[in-house]
Amino acid sequence: MILRARAVLPISAPPIANGAVVIAGGRIVEVGPWNTLRRTPGQVTDLGEVLVMPGLVNAHCHLDYTHMAGQFEPPRVFSDWLKDITSTKAGWTLVDYTESWRAGAQMLLRTGTTTVADIEAVPPLLPGVWDMTPLRVISFLELIGITGRRPPQAVLREALEKIESVRHSRHRVALSPHAPYSTVPELLRLSARAARRKKTLLCTHVAESRLEYEMFTKGRGAMYDWLQRSGRDMSDCGIGSPVRHLERCGLMSPRLVVAHANYGVSVAHCPRSHAYFRHGRFPARRLLRAGVNLCLGTDSLATVQRVRGTSLDLNMFKEMQVLAEREPWLSPRRVVQMATLNGARALGMCGRLGELKPGTQADLIAFPFAGKLSRLYDAVLEQKGDIACSLIDGRWAKPPS
Repeated sequence: MILRARAVLPISAPPIANGAVVIAGGRIVEVGPWNTLRRTPGQVTDLGEVLVMPGLVNAHCHLDYTHMAGQFEPPRVFSDWLKDITSTKAGWTLVDYTESWRAGAQMLLRTGTTTVADIEAVPPLLPGVWDMTPLRVISFLELIGITGRRPPQAVLREALEKIESVRHSRHRVALSPHAPYSTVPELLRLSARAARRKKTLLCTHVAESRLEYEMFTKGRGAMYDWLQRSGRDMSDCGIGSPVRHLERCGLMSPRLVVAHANYGVSVAHCPRSHAYFRHGRFPARRLLRAGVNLCLGTDSLATVQRVRGTSLDLNMFKEMQVLAEREPWLSPRRVVQMATLNGARALGMCGRLGELKPGTQADLIAFPFAGKLSRLYDAVLEQKGDIACSLIDGRWAKPPS
């Protein structure tokens, strides 16, 4: 297959006017100007006046909660939101979660995501929901254990058994101890050891709120009091930051995808969720200066505030737009890299996703473009609405009309 377009944006190489991408066996074989590739054997599809780029990599998402969109007003304190979503989840059935997951996956597909790192709070959904979407999904099984009434060994064993039972050629399952405040230290330590042993990814929420930061650094505050009343052993609080707590438990490694970290080190930043909770300014400049691989995610629609005149959807273009608006010092190129190349790196798929070059998976998207080649990255940040088409693994996920 040979795709021709007005412009091709490889991300890891300069933009190409009147470009083409050659695909075979689900991988990219060649990327270059149409004039140099026009004689290459293969079926040519001329996509016309579009920009072709790698599929977006959503490094942190909660598809399970899509149908909770707009149900919760931004909370006064973070722990209030935790109580709201916990009580709402208690009333949902497996069917509710399935339909919510599917709706979220459809949103992502329409708006350019081709790979998603999804936190799976309802393991029975797997592997059935995978068959509902052509997306490339990494399902992180959420592990929670506040009081230790259920042995951490049993919690982890059940998750590892699930991983072994749902192997798939395109999708993967990994571990996600939910957060330092919602797990006992032993569960964090066991998860870290299992991830090293099985060479799999880990994901956790950390330093997500000021209350969590206060709980671990000062041993006090609204979250500390609430969890203490719930029976959590608070002896791990008051002795350092949440990130330091992860380090003590052995989680800090290149395999760890850290979500949010609004008050510490970060990898996966979710700009609209950050705005919903009215957090202080995200320390993007400091993190990038320290060499942190900063990528982007959508989080869930339970933490996105409705903006008049716009749809409420899972949309990586909107995340890029909010980040660019809040951090105007970031170049458009750098913002787009966070949604492509950096996400692939965080998920251990550098050289396979997030860029268009020979050998990478044929995951790409296209949307209308009639501007100048010098403004390709600006055009990505200005994209609104659904994409024109997408390929995942060299197959049409959203065929051109």
